[in-house]
Amino acid sequence: MDDLLRATARAESRHFWFRGFRAFVTPLIVEALAGVAHPRVLDCGCGTGANLEWLNRHGTAFGFDLSETGLELGRRAGRKKLARGSVTAAPFQTAAFDLVTSFDVLYSLDTDAEQAAVREMHRLTRAGGHIVVNVAAMELLRGDHSVLSRERRRYSRDSLRALLTGVGFSIVRLTYTNAALFVPLAVLRSGQRLRGLAKEADAQREISVPPAPINALLTALVLAESVWLRYGNSPFGSSLLCLARKPA
Repeated sequence: MDDLLRATARAESRHFWFRGFRAFVTPLIVEALAGVAHPRVLDCGCGTGANLEWLNRHGTAFGFDLSETGLELGRRAGRKKLARGSVTAAPFQTAAFDLVTSFDVLYSLDTDAEQAAVREMHRLTRAGGHIVVNVAAMELLRGDHSVLSRERRRYSRDSLRALLTGVGFSIVRLTYTNAALFVPLAVLRSGQRLRGLAKEADAQREISVPPAPINALLTALVLAESVWLRYGNSPFGSSLLCLARKPA
């Protein structure tokens, strides 16, 4: 996982996937925090803490991660309000946050830890507050990136809904994302499975920034998709994005 964090730190400011991800998630954050004075936000499994810079535009953001490597990379970049802790036992008070986020963490956890992590998110969220969760989706898209991120599972709409409602959240919005990239991804990752998935050290190219013209084209595609997703849900895609609420 430290290899993934180092690769992410090199790519997350420019890579088309991260640009699209933030464009997909931002409207949900705005919706979750509408009308909340001085919101407090917690990112569970924050990695290098890069998302805190973005989340701080919407409130006061805190983050924690189990990896000392990720936290050290974040501190070197000048990021504050970072703590070390596990998503199954977060070092924060109960009901302390208006919004709790989990971005591409749950799919790498064993089943028991996955269940414990969503129970912790429920504990950390105030009554009437929200969570935003992003996870890998659709088993047919498993490929070399799955090795690098140590995926234990990829989710369907039904499995993610069951996971979150099972601990007491109500679903506000649930959609696939990255549908614009679905066809080339499906072809690429089918080929990867046929020849055998790469070793972790070789899979790092999966998160490297493409050549500038390709990166710009793919960025334009996912940003266009993000505009469409403000008005509807996608029936397929490489990720699942959910906004859920803890009942008051």
